[in-house]
Amino acid sequence: MQYVIGVDLGTSATKTILVDEEGSVRASAVYAYPMHEPKNGWAEQDPADWKKAVLTTIRQVVDESGADAGQIRGIGLSGQMHGSVLLDEAGEPLGRTILWCDQRSSAQAEKMLTLLPMDRWLSVTANPPLAAWTAAKLLWIRENEPDKYARMRHLLLPKDYIRYVLTGVYATDVSDATGMQMLDVRNRCWSEEVLEALDIDPSILGTLYESQEVTGTLLPEIAAQCGLSPETVVVAGGSDNACAGVGSGIVREGQALVSLGTSAVVYSHFDHYVEIPEGGLHVCCCAVPGRWHSMGGPQSAGLSVNWFKDGFCGDLVRDADEKGTSFFDELTEEMEKLPIGSERLIYLPFLMGERTPHMDPLYRGALLGLSSVHTQAHVMRAIMEGVVFCLADCNDLLKDQGIEVTSLRVTGGGSRSPLYRRMLADLFRCDIHTLGREGGADYGAAILAGVGAGLWPSVYDACDRFIREKDSTEWDPEEAEKYSAYHAVYDRMYRSLKEDFSALAALE
Repeated sequence: MQYVIGVDLGTSATKTILVDEEGSVRASAVYAYPMHEPKNGWAEQDPADWKKAVLTTIRQVVDESGADAGQIRGIGLSGQMHGSVLLDEAGEPLGRTILWCDQRSSAQAEKMLTLLPMDRWLSVTANPPLAAWTAAKLLWIRENEPDKYARMRHLLLPKDYIRYVLTGVYATDVSDATGMQMLDVRNRCWSEEVLEALDIDPSILGTLYESQEVTGTLLPEIAAQCGLSPETVVVAGGSDNACAGVGSGIVREGQALVSLGTSAVVYSHFDHYVEIPEGGLHVCCCAVPGRWHSMGGPQSAGLSVNWFKDGFCGDLVRDADEKGTSFFDELTEEMEKLPIGSERLIYLPFLMGERTPHMDPLYRGALLGLSSVHTQAHVMRAIMEGVVFCLADCNDLLKDQGIEVTSLRVTGGGSRSPLYRRMLADLFRCDIHTLGREGGADYGAAILAGVGAGLWPSVYDACDRFIREKDSTEWDPEEAEKYSAYHAVYDRMYRSLKEDFSALAALE
């Protein structure tokens, strides 16, 4: 039996799995670490924590599986996007890494629009300048920590720092590199135009690979520490979203994945490059060679649910605890009795502003149409409908570009709700499928490792063999028409309130 390892370097923890040649997960391990917030809006992590987490969990899954070192053929890496790991001449990190969720570089993102016009950013990098992405962070470091910037010799993403630890190689893959905002996304190479405009030396950037390509083998001392062979290959891997796409079998055009968690994301696969007007969706190289994907959706999906639960449903939570039941299950019984549209109550899910499909950091959440008939169940149902309306807006942007989603899979905590799944099916007008196993980024990374190591001939072959759908929810044409009418009102409300929220933000 032969095996591969998939590593997902997340924001809260690293998850590592060992997968056999039949696609079964034989061992798994998780290692958590802290996030540091030295100022409001700042978020950092220590690369030393990542290194310890990865080496520890790799050793754990090797020991748990009982596999011999020579049987474990490859390692695939997935990781949180946009982080800026700066290394010195000796390859040592220059302090903590600024994370994807850090917002300190907003001014630098604005400055980027003076260096190149918006149409060039969209044409070359496929996305507008964003504070969360790596380029703006690097400009912030240059302006605010010039000594650190001067000492920098290499710039890596979080998972690519781990690759350097494992192999001594400075490299990245095209999916994760998209989020650095220095990549020519259409042509899958570093952009000379962008690097020149930003005055960034291309020598600091890693060599680019497709996600399944081998980037190196384990350093002897690392192999010994992890119980592996120095001949174990490490493939390029991918961003967490791109690897989750592979891990969920979203590898052909027309396939899409919705993740219903703290944020909600619709991930769609493209067989050809697609340019989304005004940057309404993030467009990235994906982990399938020569292919692309889009991402979009509200940042405040599960956040909205928890905001309402924690702030306004204390009585229901206590009742459920006393009865030993689930708060959400109890409330779902009441929500199921309500009509589509929550009796004319609409929620705009923008508690934290928005990036896609409506790029407006000043936008905020709103409940519109409130009346004395509305209860907690009405509001919770309206929140869920608002999240799905926003996801449907992303789907409409795809339709405008000739991309028709015909197969939709759903993961995340919200996917366990049949009501949520029916809403998605009716608004996307296609059947919804859950997976036999959660299609995580760690599993996608393991598939990429297996292809690179020669266990499976292609990503397509591995996904077709190992990823199975579990439950199916069919869409209802009559219900879809009702949702469509409410969706149209939702969109008009968004447009009509845009200026009001800008004015509100300007008040003392």
